[in-house]
Amino acid sequence: MWNSILTTLWEQKCILGFLVVAYWGCWILYALTLHPYAKYPGPFLASFSRLWIVIEILRGHAHKTQADLHEKYGSIIRIAPNEVSISDPASIKEIYSVTSGFTKTDFYIPWRPTFSRFPDHFSSMDEKLHSQRRKIVNGLYSMSSIVKSEPVIDTCTELFMTRMGEYAEQGQIVDLATWVQWYAFDVIGALYFTSMFGFMREKRDYKDYIKSLNVLLPTLCAASVMPSYIRAFFLSLGQLFTSVRRSLAALQNIEEASALCVKERLWSDGEGNYATEDILSKMLSIHKDKGDVQNFNMADIQVEVYTGLFAGSDTTAAALSSILFHLMKSPAAYERLTGEIDEATATGKLSYPRVKYPEASKLPYLVACCKEGMRMHPSVGLTLPRVVPAEGRQIAGQWFPGGLRVGMNAAIVHFDKGIFGEDADVYNPDRWFREDASQMDRHMFQFGGGSRTCIGKNISLCEIYKIIPELLRSYRITLTNPEGAFRTINHWFNKPLPMEVRIQFRTVAGH
Repeated sequence: MWNSILTTLWEQKCILGFLVVAYWGCWILYALTLHPYAKYPGPFLASFSRLWIVIEILRGHAHKTQADLHEKYGSIIRIAPNEVSISDPASIKEIYSVTSGFTKTDFYIPWRPTFSRFPDHFSSMDEKLHSQRRKIVNGLYSMSSIVKSEPVIDTCTELFMTRMGEYAEQGQIVDLATWVQWYAFDVIGALYFTSMFGFMREKRDYKDYIKSLNVLLPTLCAASVMPSYIRAFFLSLGQLFTSVRRSLAALQNIEEASALCVKERLWSDGEGNYATEDILSKMLSIHKDKGDVQNFNMADIQVEVYTGLFAGSDTTAAALSSILFHLMKSPAAYERLTGEIDEATATGKLSYPRVKYPEASKLPYLVACCKEGMRMHPSVGLTLPRVVPAEGRQIAGQWFPGGLRVGMNAAIVHFDKGIFGEDADVYNPDRWFREDASQMDRHMFQFGGGSRTCIGKNISLCEIYKIIPELLRSYRITLTNPEGAFRTINHWFNKPLPMEVRIQFRTVAGH
């Protein structure tokens, strides 16, 4: 009897094993020969499994791998069985314009806060719903609105400059990449809640926010590129591993922090009394005045705060680090920019001691240096995946059936020699004075494109154009390792690694 049972079980296992092998064999054969993407080159593993892209995400330099693959194979490469990366700059408009019809893939779902009633602006896949929800708060993030909050940003700048002065006096080496992220995070605190979090004041990672994000990003990004049916299993199985447990705890920390920020304001101001003019108070006023009509309640406010905490500092800090690094590596550009800043200060075109955004944004060489720094290192280093409309589309001279995935990576497009010149691999702010500068502008992709352009873009630009001239006007900064490369780790946000500099006082022209 037992022999018969064991024999039956063995036979069932053999049948199951055969079916699994047969399924994978058929799938691999289909993926390599009959799939619509079979004609596009790429890594062998990527042609039939998403394991390749998961590994690349975890390794943290997918932008470099993709650049090498495009260099080897051309403008379209296969990075997953149903997904390609496209490097043709003309395709930005075809895929990401407001009327393109392409929608976000399920890549974005794991990034969504668990408490949200509606998808946040980043993870929403429904274009109509996204447009409706974004309109409610769009005005809060306009440049005119952000510029009105310049005095608040100035308080952060003043503390940052004081801290840099302390390092200059003591002759200490500074990790500038860390400090600009602390600055960017404190600006978010000031803009959203009127007071800085405490990064620069305490000279540390306030409440471990940055540590939480750094722990969270690799796991969350890896889950995002996995097939949707594996994600829950991956995260539950991952509880066995310390790194994944820490990631999930980090996510909860950020969610709890966003809830606490809203609750603290309600406790301090009382319901309906929002005297301050920060972003949180403005959102509470929208809820009070139009909440019922626009279906905008406290949970939606918490989502907005969560987004600010989650993404408000990394993109700006990466841009600032890149701009400053490439200036320090390019002495001629550094000297020319400081000359422009000094002259503008001496002639009264640039306010002292605090720089104003409308003034700084009119300095042509400053604008060129900032654009070039963001071109060399866009803050997001992965493709922005989209689903081809059901009727299919023509992209980059090829027909793409509906339902499949396509994407473009700013870290690839920004180095296209047809758009940015034969010297596209080189940091050169002078390119922005060429006759085709407007064409280059149209293909800058560091903030995304179309209706999905980063909602915090103006916050980031305002910070960048204010802090760069103020820093270079008062201090000379130099790399401790002038021969070193710009080092990053890429888990969606392509985050700079420590960047050590020396700081010396300068004499401010006319002061």
